[in-house]
Amino acid sequence: MTGKYRKLWLASALVTVCVTTSVGDAQVSTATSMSQSERAEGAKAHPELLKEFGGLYNGPQAAYVTSVGRRIAVQSSLSSQQNDFTISLLNSSVNNAFAIPGGYVYVTRQLMALMNDEAELAGVLGHEIGHVAAQHSKKRQSASQRNSILGTLGQVLVGVVAGDSGFGQLLQKGIGTGTQLLTLKFSRTQEYEADDLGIRYLAKAGYDPKALSSMLASLAAQTELDARTRGSNNAVPEWASTHPDPASRVRRALTNAQATGSKSNYRNAATFVGNLDGLLYDDDPKEGVIRGREFLHPLFKLKFTAPTGFTMQNGTTAVSIAGQSGQAQFSGGSLNGSLDDYVQDVFVQLAGQDRRPSVSIQRNMINGLPAAYGSGRMSNSQGAQLDVTVVAYQFGPSSAYHFLVVTPAGQGLGGLSPMINSMARMSDSEAAGIKPRRVRLVTVRPGDTARSLASRMAYSDYQLDRFLVLNGLGPNAPLKVGGRVKIVSY
Repeated sequence: MTGKYRKLWLASALVTVCVTTSVGDAQVSTATSMSQSERAEGAKAHPELLKEFGGLYNGPQAAYVTSVGRRIAVQSSLSSQQNDFTISLLNSSVNNAFAIPGGYVYVTRQLMALMNDEAELAGVLGHEIGHVAAQHSKKRQSASQRNSILGTLGQVLVGVVAGDSGFGQLLQKGIGTGTQLLTLKFSRTQEYEADDLGIRYLAKAGYDPKALSSMLASLAAQTELDARTRGSNNAVPEWASTHPDPASRVRRALTNAQATGSKSNYRNAATFVGNLDGLLYDDDPKEGVIRGREFLHPLFKLKFTAPTGFTMQNGTTAVSIAGQSGQAQFSGGSLNGSLDDYVQDVFVQLAGQDRRPSVSIQRNMINGLPAAYGSGRMSNSQGAQLDVTVVAYQFGPSSAYHFLVVTPAGQGLGGLSPMINSMARMSDSEAAGIKPRRVRLVTVRPGDTARSLASRMAYSDYQLDRFLVLNGLGPNAPLKVGGRVKIVSY
């Protein structure tokens, strides 16, 4: 979470030349070229996407991802020139990958860390290129813009303020998770088509086409583990989230890989794993980190604690907090007047500039911080009444941060009240003690076990589970002496 809201704009442009290709059990129309207007629209969207997803990752892994991505991209029908594609490794702690028209393909460092060989990376990138080749973004864009916010703060937040779109626009600008979901809302059929195209590209490039299936299995295991660590039974995977049955998708991808007739088992695992050493993992301290129920930002020197039963997601521009009894987002920006004016300005953004709601602002001190808060009763597009509360804190002469809290009418802050009162400054020593986690490679020695190696993971919980999922291992899988495995350490 870096501060001010940013708007994410996704490009869509026409690709007019198409061919019909057999993939899986169906026929799919794929584009054979990218138009100049499409390239221009993609180039316009690219810098905004980089801002929203943490920017480019500056480690040595970036060049490697680009080389693999270009190798797989030219297997598609879009172009035969590798330089037609811009492949980006993003500095994001979310398991995600996506592509937009114009030849722009993205994968996050977190998803890369989950992979175990080059073929899995190529399969993920090929899947995303398949979405572009099949023109899926054009078919789903308007629906995604409506639904992107639903996965972030819940359906009750759409169309607040008597049907005005200002609130939805604010959330779309202000929270990274919502904009990430904007890239994910494909139909089940479209996801299957992209899987099949990705498998076809793998085979054409000489990779083991079964790699996409093994990657999907790792993703399913990570998603299930994330649900357990967050105390939830229904966590939505960040990549390819439209599939409620990951096991059937894994089986389907394996069946279609076998149907290609390819005999290749090329994975290039040693080279890939060697490139992972030192890769940043989980939150980047520059954007704040989540440690259990605490959010800690060493640069801003602030901290707060989410109540039990609520989950947090750290985005590039905001932190989302969600639970059964309410949702919130935390962000901040410049203080260009009084703290009262700051709170009032947030409500103006909610209602739209033509409406200036009259909100009574109250002042308080919370853990030594000047605080101001106001609340209002608003309606969503279905007519349901909501309590919307803004609580702002002054951290310096020109900086402030705030929570935007939404609960059912009559609840006020509800179960989120303890979080509001937990906001506090971090000490210099606390801030200095927050270190980044990184992927490290360990050579298996005689006597090493999964449990003994897992004990070196930089977590206080689920160490063995995290180790097994990170390495794509089953609970009883043997370790090969002399082989390399991944751990996460400070």
